[in-house]
Amino acid sequence: MRQLRGQERAITANRQTNWAFADAFVSEDEALRWARERAREAGLPSVSPGTGAALRLLAASADAKAVAEIGTGTGVSGIYLLLGMRPDGTLTTVDVQPEHQQFAKAAFRAAGFAGNRARFIPGRALDVLPRLADGGYDLVFCDGDRGEYPDYLAESLRLLRPGGLVCFEGVFADGRTVDSGAQPAEVQRVRELLRTVRESSQLLPTLLPVGDGLLCAVRRG
Repeated sequence: MRQLRGQERAITANRQTNWAFADAFVSEDEALRWARERAREAGLPSVSPGTGAALRLLAASADAKAVAEIGTGTGVSGIYLLLGMRPDGTLTTVDVQPEHQQFAKAAFRAAGFAGNRARFIPGRALDVLPRLADGGYDLVFCDGDRGEYPDYLAESLRLLRPGGLVCFEGVFADGRTVDSGAQPAEVQRVRELLRTVRESSQLLPTLLPVGDGLLCAVRRG
């Protein structure tokens, strides 16, 4: 039994080392570091370098021209998405805090993106998303209120073209998603999202163990 416990500790330690290595593998430039610092000052979470790199890769793989982002923050995830998108692509990013979007605008400029590469919409996501075009997006990235994630999924399915991608950040919820103990409502909603995505005939899903968990799914044609 002691030997097994030792092996379990070794496996856990190795996984943590691997995750740290995966994040350290990605080098970030001054614009990304500046955006991260603004997020820390505002007490906002931002995607890990590994998660950002995954988003960049997915946007590039989808040859994304139109991307919708829920949760602008200070622009960390937006920079990664823009780096993967086509040079003529536009990021539509929504956030309830316009002051955070001002930081993101500055970060995008510092990263070398022209002003027309991003459209900033202040407001609550579930008020803004219904105004966006049906089937008009190649990728939707959700990093907003986890209690609203199942509702974001419904909107995303309407917004995505066939073959488009939807991604949800933070689905591990700091380990609470798989914790058998009593959990708050937002964790229950994340579990609901995971069940819905896994069981949907419209989606081809995967769960990437980067950052705090990145749930991704392709909308079938």
